[in-house]
Amino acid sequence: MVMGCGRVGSRLARNLDEMGHSVSVIDRLESSFSRLGSNFEGATIQGIGFDRDTLLAAGIEQAQAFAAVSSGDNSNIVAARVAREKFSVERVVARIYDPRRAAIYARLGIPTVATVAWSSEQIMRQLLPGDPEQMWIDDTGAAVLHRVNLDRSWYGHRAEDLTFALPSRVAMIYREGGVVVPTADSVHQEGDDPVLLTAKESVEQVSEHCAGKAVTPE
Repeated sequence: MVMGCGRVGSRLARNLDEMGHSVSVIDRLESSFSRLGSNFEGATIQGIGFDRDTLLAAGIEQAQAFAAVSSGDNSNIVAARVAREKFSVERVVARIYDPRRAAIYARLGIPTVATVAWSSEQIMRQLLPGDPEQMWIDDTGAAVLHRVNLDRSWYGHRAEDLTFALPSRVAMIYREGGVVVPTADSVHQEGDDPVLLTAKESVEQVSEHCAGKAVTPE
């Protein structure tokens, strides 16, 4: 179920529909449904996305996932909470424009996508190449996905040894044109380009550690 049939909501609904999912779209304006195109096979419901009757008409009781992607932060979070708390929808996500609210919503158990924060971070990375290793930061600012320069002395060591006793984990390794998701037995090879998930405040420490001589965990 998708609440909001703007550019994001309509594209999301079309993609899900083309993948074979059963999709219902809610929007206050009937004219918004024109964005779905003539090939859209899902249901369209005009109404307020957090209104109980509207949600029931859209099939909320059978929904396995709910995306609140309207143009209003308050409407999105209210609708997401209703879907999660009143109708026990398993997968719920809300789009927000104010990234300062992300931490608040996270504590409510509602995953959010902060559009402005994500877009500005992507643009900044293109404009300011001073921090090329940072690939992603979560909405609360607590965790960072980043690349590291790996010292040659780490070759032959287990991937999990790289972040032993540090607030970080090797999420994946770019290797020979492909991607490896490390297991407990994975070993670093020459040419590896590791990507780590690290606590924000420890990124510099972890990067320096990886660029230094290998240390064998005791």
